[in-house]
Amino acid sequence: MNAPFETAKLHDCRDAFVGMLEALGAENTDIVAVCNDSVGSSKLGGFREKFPDRLVNVGIAEQNMVGVGAGLANGGKIPFVCAASPFLTGRALEQIKADVAYSETNVKLVGISSGMAYGELGATHHSIEDFAWIRALPNVPVIAPADRIETAAAVKWAAEYEGGCFLRLSRVGVPDLLPEDHVFEPGKANRLRDGSDLTIIANGVLTHRAVAAAAILDTQGVSARVLNMATVRPIDADAILEAAQDTGAILTCEEHTVFGGLGSAVAEVVVDHHPVPMTRLGVPGIFAPTGSANFLLDEFGMSPEGIAKSAAALIKRKG
Repeated sequence: MNAPFETAKLHDCRDAFVGMLEALGAENTDIVAVCNDSVGSSKLGGFREKFPDRLVNVGIAEQNMVGVGAGLANGGKIPFVCAASPFLTGRALEQIKADVAYSETNVKLVGISSGMAYGELGATHHSIEDFAWIRALPNVPVIAPADRIETAAAVKWAAEYEGGCFLRLSRVGVPDLLPEDHVFEPGKANRLRDGSDLTIIANGVLTHRAVAAAAILDTQGVSARVLNMATVRPIDADAILEAAQDTGAILTCEEHTVFGGLGSAVAEVVVDHHPVPMTRLGVPGIFAPTGSANFLLDEFGMSPEGIAKSAAALIKRKG
């Protein structure tokens, strides 16, 4: 990883998730956790030790897991339903649609190890369609925090929010980007760097790579704005339109297929209100191969250098 993050401490956002969940659980006995035999990968061991009566492990039965979460919500509890994102969103999509979105239940869906975090386990364990699947449903905000600070803030917000939501968390280490006192606001982008030549929009594990790419571009005389767009739905249309008007070009980066995710959500706003040249970086409509998450991101052109190269090519299209 290139400057400014090559020597930065990296954090697993799952630690921030469980840290906040345990703190909230100590304050509110209605907070419960539901998982699919994933106490270890969801890092819920501490929660189980502190609140043994408030962890429900349904085994490898994701559809039942979401249904149990909905039942607990209907009983007045605040369930955080945790599972590997490919199985939570893939196997249980019908239950998410009917029991959470349509029924408007207060279920917090937590997709662990999302994107290509399970890289060595191959395409069956990649979760590069979850943005598209979940953001198509009404009533379920879709959130991909950029760092441990935003993760903790998003978990706190989710616990207080009356309704379902989807938190997409990775196991890949990321550096701190946001201030310690950051307050999460759904549908609100964070401008991490100002710029006038183009805007780079990213979320999750791609955000710090976008910032690093902007630093590379700066050495080339290119001024790049960077937006952390943690909420894919509702999308921050105002920030997108301001970027289109001010910089005249937008590059999106996501650990997801280029179909239906962050890039598509941004493009929908742009094409409807202020068309400008755009490039969408992501997995190009294929099953991603086997390999580490960082290797795969690099292979799909989303290293800092790759992002900077795509940005430079995009600027040439501005005319």
